[in-house]
Amino acid sequence: MTPGVNGYRWVILAVGVAAAAATAALRLGLPALAPTLRTDLGLTLPQVGIVLGSVGVGVVLTLIAWGWLADRIGERIVLAAGLTGAAASLVAAALVDGFLALTAALLVAGMFGAASTGASGRAVMGWFSRAERGMALGVRQMGIPLGGGIAALALPLIVATWDLHAALLALALVCLLAAIASWLWVREPPPPPADRLTSTAPPPLRDRRLWRLATGSGMLIVGQSGTLGFIVLFLHDERGWSVAAAAAVLAGMQAAGAIARVMAGRWSDRVGRRVSPVRTITALSAVLLLIAAALAGAPTVVLLPVLLAGGVLAMSWNSLSFTAAAEISGRDQAGMAIGVQNTVLSAFGALAPVVVATVIVAASWPAAWVLLAVSQLAGVWVLRPLVGEEEVRARTLEGRLRDRDEQRRRARTTPARRSCNASRPAGTTAGAAPSPVAAEA
Repeated sequence: MTPGVNGYRWVILAVGVAAAAATAALRLGLPALAPTLRTDLGLTLPQVGIVLGSVGVGVVLTLIAWGWLADRIGERIVLAAGLTGAAASLVAAALVDGFLALTAALLVAGMFGAASTGASGRAVMGWFSRAERGMALGVRQMGIPLGGGIAALALPLIVATWDLHAALLALALVCLLAAIASWLWVREPPPPPADRLTSTAPPPLRDRRLWRLATGSGMLIVGQSGTLGFIVLFLHDERGWSVAAAAAVLAGMQAAGAIARVMAGRWSDRVGRRVSPVRTITALSAVLLLIAAALAGAPTVVLLPVLLAGGVLAMSWNSLSFTAAAEISGRDQAGMAIGVQNTVLSAFGALAPVVVATVIVAASWPAAWVLLAVSQLAGVWVLRPLVGEEEVRARTLEGRLRDRDEQRRRARTTPARRSCNASRPAGTTAGAAPSPVAAEA
């Protein structure tokens, strides 16, 4: 890879971050509008959960299809088309009134926005080697909490200055700008070397490892979705915070989660593993959420740091699971593999707000924190068999890389030896007396 081409990978990564941030501004920034949705539209808490979850449902319906398309026609067209469609759907959401119409428009926005998930991840994977992939996809995943955090701060301010419709139009503009950037700057990666190691994985839809990874990760996403989706309402309703102050806490969580994703990705690159770090991180998050449930009656200054720490850890593992899915299936099937994995994640993520809201109404906030922790611990258990599988796969890959490097070394040295021997008398080697035995060797 030439220096100029090598440097262009950072342009690809920047566009990937922008695409991820645009979709995340919708999915993760929307909870900051929960109090506005409830008051302006007269919604019940379960109805708010349905509105918040509608984007995720739309994502579930199209993730695999977008991933399949990215594997066949490339990331550029998929990103531009999907984000443009999301922008148009958000304009429609801003123009309608009522629970059903808004839910339908956001559902369609999620269906189009899903294009950014597999396509941007596939683009980044194609431009970065395995030794940097965890970090690179961690940076790309950083766009998700970054976009969500900025939206969590900006959307309430837009509502306070104008109204809910203006906030939805602002989200549409962000998606449109990301679509333009994708069309202008996304390129296919340089062609791989002729002796590139190819994956022998089965098709993603028939790969049991991928489905286990997706199912376990889906259980983990419940903790993330539940914490992010309701932290604003918890602080507003239970602790008397203003909407702006509670949204600022959500933005802080998103910012901390963005940094944590990059750190987790870098850690996974150093150890050369993805699944084991995921399990460690989410187990710690579950413990902190259980502690938060036990401290439900404590002052906010005691409870909030524990709840925030658990939430940040719950956000930090995504890039590792994302990377694991792509590496299980290989570059040529990465788009669909990421689509399969994120379909399951989005399904769990879409259901989580509805379930959490129901538990809060039927029981209490501490019961909801316990539910999130239990779901995470169940995910840790489901992922356990993949730790050994990844270890075997990593060692096999390392062995294949050594064999390939040895073949390359021999290919380079053999012509040199032949050239050197051709310039000497027969039966001689450098630094040795003529010998028939040496000549035969």
